Amino acid sequence: MSLDGVIEDPATWVGDYLDADFQKGALERLMESDAMLLGRRTYALLARDLAAQTGDFAHRINSIRKYVFSSTLARADWNNSTIIKGDAVGEVRKLKEQAGASLAVYGHGLLARTLLKHGLLDEIRLSVFPLFVGRGQLFFGEGGTTKSRLLDATSLPTGVVVMRYRPI
Repeated sequence: MSLDGVIEDPATWVGDYLDADFQKGALERLMESDAMLLGRRTYALLARDLAAQTGDFAHRINSIRKYVFSSTLARADWNNSTIIKGDAVGEVRKLKEQAGASLAVYGHGLLARTLLKHGLLDEIRLSVFPLFVGRGQLFFGEGGTTKSRLLDATSLPTGVVVMRYRPI
């Protein structure tokens, strides 16, 4: 997210900050995951921007199992994608119960806020980029309060700060 809390269409404003250090950390986090959980908007954005990319991160994100939570999406053509139209909370509970399931939620929209509200996020990782975007969807939507404990924070040479929190 940007310093002013914008999460919308990051591909238009993060480019200067996606250096080797950032990409290495992003790939490490993705390699730890068995599957990704995505809302419809995040799915559309990532499929648009990454489906035809090459390199280690692109290979991993294109090959990993993706569960897309949407009541409106008719097709999910991105490799290894499955649409889930039912109750997101119930479906994520089932996925978490699978042996060895390590799930990564990408995006900070309605899906992530719903999972946080229902205690289904074990960890929150935020990358804050050192710029003000000035418009777009904000990360800090209305909702309940969730206290969290900082697990660690890493400042990258570009000024991006990557933080890990555990909801308490």
